[in-house]
Amino acid sequence: MARIQIPLDALTSRLNLSSRFESVRSQSISTRFANLKPISEFLDLKRLSKPANFGEIQSRVNYNLGYFSSNYAAVAVMLAIYSLLTNLTLLFDIIFLGVGLFGIKKLEGRDLELGFTRATTSQLYTGLLIITVPLFIWASPISTALWLVGATGVTILGHASFMDKPIDTAFSEEAV
Repeated sequence: MARIQIPLDALTSRLNLSSRFESVRSQSISTRFANLKPISEFLDLKRLSKPANFGEIQSRVNYNLGYFSSNYAAVAVMLAIYSLLTNLTLLFDIIFLGVGLFGIKKLEGRDLELGFTRATTSQLYTGLLIITVPLFIWASPISTALWLVGATGVTILGHASFMDKPIDTAFSEEAV
């Protein structure tokens, strides 16, 4: 059976996504959220309109992804928190794993003595692995991650394509 080759460069080059992600990687989290636009500007209903064609969608998406990038990052974080709050098994497993690793690290290589038994750090890591991996699989993290990618994509690209550019930028582009 032949493999299907998807030209990802052709898909991402049209929306200029590769250069957008490079700027996101180079910024710290405090810098990323420092330039949040006000909610009244982000949800300005007067600027919502249906794009006329695909060229206008491209133009709007390119402009809005750069202009509202911090707001879109905040939306993605809120959707990630929502997905964890709706999948409590996954949230419990992540917290259980974190607390377990923290507790084993606090032992600083010493054995855990409970009076009736003694457990080495290797046994503790193995026990933590035996508990968390099946629970992690049962919590369906793949479907949660796929939902998160889909919901974030639809929300961000939907907003970016329907939010019209400000009038001053529209006139400056026509003059060029």
